[in-house]
Amino acid sequence: MSLDRRSFRFGILAGISVVVAVVAAFVYLPQRFSSTVTDVQAATMPPVTTSVGLPNEGFTTVVKESMPAVVNISTTRVVKSQGGSPFMNDPFFKEFFGDEFSRQFQVPKSRRESALGSGVIVDKRGYIITNNHVIAKADEIKVVLNDKREFKAKLIGTDPKTDVAVIKIKGDNLPVLPWGNSDNLQVGEYVLAIGNPFGLSQTVTMGIVSATGRANVGIADYEDFIQTDAAINPGNSGGALVNARGQLVGMNTAIFSRSGGYMGIGFAVPSNMAHKVMESLIKNGKVTRGWLGVSIQGMDEDLAKHFGLKSPEGVLVNEVMDGTPASKGGVKEGDVIVAFDGKNTPDPTTLRNIVAETKVGSHVKMEVMRDGKSKTLNIVVAEQPKNLAQAEKPEMENDTGTILKGVEVQDMNEQIAQQLGLPKMTAGVVVTNVTVGTPAERAGLMSGDVILQVNNKRVGNIQDFRKAVESANKKRGLLLLINRHGRKEFLGIEP
Repeated sequence: MSLDRRSFRFGILAGISVVVAVVAAFVYLPQRFSSTVTDVQAATMPPVTTSVGLPNEGFTTVVKESMPAVVNISTTRVVKSQGGSPFMNDPFFKEFFGDEFSRQFQVPKSRRESALGSGVIVDKRGYIITNNHVIAKADEIKVVLNDKREFKAKLIGTDPKTDVAVIKIKGDNLPVLPWGNSDNLQVGEYVLAIGNPFGLSQTVTMGIVSATGRANVGIADYEDFIQTDAAINPGNSGGALVNARGQLVGMNTAIFSRSGGYMGIGFAVPSNMAHKVMESLIKNGKVTRGWLGVSIQGMDEDLAKHFGLKSPEGVLVNEVMDGTPASKGGVKEGDVIVAFDGKNTPDPTTLRNIVAETKVGSHVKMEVMRDGKSKTLNIVVAEQPKNLAQAEKPEMENDTGTILKGVEVQDMNEQIAQQLGLPKMTAGVVVTNVTVGTPAERAGLMSGDVILQVNNKRVGNIQDFRKAVESANKKRGLLLLINRHGRKEFLGIEP
């Protein structure tokens, strides 16, 4: 009886042990397996980084290395104005004594105006880049470094067309911010804006690259801005836009704002553009730009159809100036420039910037589409003339209609040519009226335009004009070459 009882107890204990073991297997082993997998993944996966080339501590290292090279710039200038006693300006006094007597008491008044901005030291010799509008018309330029050292700066040169200026200071152990390649910037990449907004020295804000190649903003003649949402405020102008590797990729220039303060859209001059302008100012005291000698406009879908192109990318040549690089290279009216020096030219702004940055005297291959076929031309780039503000015409938008109608024309004569400011021998027919709401009016044709060609056929008088219109393929519409205020451009009118 005693043996059976011990056997019974042993059996119960054994059963409990089995249950415990099973429960442990279900609870412990999955955790252990998960831990093992996690350990293996941790051993094989790379460490997490906050941005390209930066460890988990973030941007502190980049800021420490970049901030000393960003300086505060203050400018002053003396403005003179005529002034005098308010008593002498009283109408009764003037009437009694006369204007000549009161003018004797008018003396020039001078007042001192000051402005604040930022700059970046980019050369150990003391060269600093900033915005032209920061130091424009300044009589004195003072630079304050991060370590509180103060210097009087010398103006090396300015380039209002890109809003870039170069100044120079003399000092030892100057901090320098290394140049970065702005062409490698990617949308979404982290950037830091360093400057002196509202006079608050050495302020850093972070954001991303919102867009590149922004143009037609209306800030400068040559625009290829980096757009960023890093906070840029008044006083930041001329400051540094730095990438995650601590390189200067842009110079903060302007903001888009309805309130005068930061609204999430800022613009910076790309470092590559600023670098080339700086080198030219230091070497030559001025900026030399390449030049083709053509008048151009943008493409749209309707013009693309007329010129036999599959897409509206490219730059349409509507005038070639005599004796220019384009003329010598064989460029013709109606050519569509699709590439210059191996770079695509999808719009006029891109082409203008590429040509302007091309070294004067360079032999460049330019690809054009002519009569629907690709053709390569050899161009020798010349220097842009001093008296030429902008050789190429800004991009235009053409709203096309369905057919040419509601247009009244008459033959050109010397009197009309004189009224329009054109040479006496100008050929073509002049538009005297365009009915509102017609396809021609929607296409942009206006009174005073001189029609030179219809579908690539020369128009010398009204008879030529009528023949060209009547013989045109009504399904394809019309392509007009016009002279407007002395400049040629194409207009496409779809049926």
